[in-house]
Amino acid sequence: MVLSQENNVITYAEYLELDDDMQYEVIEGRIYNMAPLPNVKHQSVVSELITEFNIHFRNQSCRVVSEIDVSLSGEKDPSKVNEWVTPDIVVVCDKDKIMKNHIAGAPDLIVEILSKSTAKTDKMIKFHRYQRAGVKEYWIVDPVYETIDVYLLENEYYKHTGTFANGDVINTSAFDGLSVKLEHVFRDDF
Repeated sequence: MVLSQENNVITYAEYLELDDDMQYEVIEGRIYNMAPLPNVKHQSVVSELITEFNIHFRNQSCRVVSEIDVSLSGEKDPSKVNEWVTPDIVVVCDKDKIMKNHIAGAPDLIVEILSKSTAKTDKMIKFHRYQRAGVKEYWIVDPVYETIDVYLLENEYYKHTGTFANGDVINTSAFDGLSVKLEHVFRDDF
C-alpha cells in the first residue's frame, strides 16, 4: 500500500528516528507500508531457509540476515539513504556492505516470502529493482503452494532457473555447493 505522494520522500535517517510501530520501504521514491506481522507458516519458512543457509555458509565469509534494511544504491551513510527495502532474508558475502543498521549495496541473494499483501510488490516492483541493483540471485517463495522460483542474474537480466516444489532440491549455481532440500523448508508439522 502506497502511503505518500511521489514527492513526499522520507530519508532513512528520518525513518530510523520515527517513534512508530510501522515499518516502511522506499522504492524509487515511493513509500510502501510493510505487510502486517507474518503468519506462522511464513515465519517457519524463513526460519528453515535461514537454518539451511547458515549451515552452508558457516565457515565462509557470507552472512545470512533476516529482515534487515538494504540500501540497494550502496549508500553507507544513513543520512543519505533515500531508498531501501527490507527483504525477508539476505545473504551478503562482502563484509564491507554490512553497516550497523543496514546493508549498503546489493546482497548476493535475496529471498522474499509471498503474502497476499506483498505478492505484487515482490513479483514486479522488487523483482525489477533487485535486477537493476545487481542482486545475483533472487528467490520468490510461495508458502501456500510450497514453491520457490529461482532467478539468476545473467548479463544484467534475471533468468528463471526453475520453479521448485516441496520434495525438490535447489542446487544453485551462484553459491558453490549450496543445496536446499525443500522437504526441510516446507515441513508439515504444524
